[in-house]
Amino acid sequence: MTFTHQQSAHCESGVMSSLLTNAGFAISEPMVFGLSSALAFAYLPIVKLNGMPLIAYRMPPKHIINTLNKRLGLNIQSQRFSRVEAGQLALDQALANQQAVGLQTSVFWLPYFPAEMRFHFNAHNLLVYGKENDNYLISDPVFEEVVQCDSMALNKARFAKGALAPKGLMYTLGRTPTEVNWPKLIRQSIKATTRILDGLPLPWIGVRGIFHLAKQIEKLDPSAKKYNRLYLTHIVRMQEEIGTGGAGFRFMYASFLQEAATKLNEPVLHDAANQMTLIGDGWRGFASQLVQYCKAKQADTDFSVLATSLRQLAVQERQLMQQLAAWSKQTANG
Repeated sequence: MTFTHQQSAHCESGVMSSLLTNAGFAISEPMVFGLSSALAFAYLPIVKLNGMPLIAYRMPPKHIINTLNKRLGLNIQSQRFSRVEAGQLALDQALANQQAVGLQTSVFWLPYFPAEMRFHFNAHNLLVYGKENDNYLISDPVFEEVVQCDSMALNKARFAKGALAPKGLMYTLGRTPTEVNWPKLIRQSIKATTRILDGLPLPWIGVRGIFHLAKQIEKLDPSAKKYNRLYLTHIVRMQEEIGTGGAGFRFMYASFLQEAATKLNEPVLHDAANQMTLIGDGWRGFASQLVQYCKAKQADTDFSVLATSLRQLAVQERQLMQQLAAWSKQTANG
């Protein structure tokens, strides 16, 4: 099989971009991310990660695959397995049929990852495009070049236990789009994103969730210095080290808006792309503020500065979502 590898910013959007592009439908990773309405924010105190609330900057795993499948009519065929042997046999059969295969795996069991990069995350997506003897040929979006993995290690990664257990999940592309109504599709995806970020009444989701996090920071007890550092470090880790990161997803969405602006010749979207880039810069600046606080020898007890920075980002995201919602409504009526 002739296959062209492409390195990406994020595994799920990168795999879908690569899968479609290699099938003859060239589409960028930002366009995949934007069309699937994956941009989000969630502060989930009932879901714990190392004892701290889960903070997410994108929609949950498989959202990109499932949403893009529906919106582009890809007829993606997916399977899970109760037995390792059945999962490996299905993968080998698909490869024998010259199909590139998407897999959900655990990062921890993939031997080509450096030891310092391995952790128990069970929703890492990659593409398998061939097999030589007992080694699978893998296009992993995280890496600059293609890699290989032996069958025993790949099976461990595919059937890892724990949260988000992949259960051998594999998926293949059924068909590529023939005719795409880009104005309708882009408008639909942008409208959905505005609802996710600023249209849900839940206090932990979207812009409301960002305001909620700001309130939690402001309420920190100055005397609990150890906990405060752990909490703020956790925010930084969730924002900048897990997956693509909060700012990274904003930059990717800005790239989507820029590409959409060019495709539709829409100055409004070009301006929105610039605004989203500034918002991404703001998230990077906020992370820097948190790091400086955690490094300080004597903790600054005034958490209102951090909370104010975060509220400013929430206001900016709300204003941008309102502008995009108005644009999607106007273009739908026009």
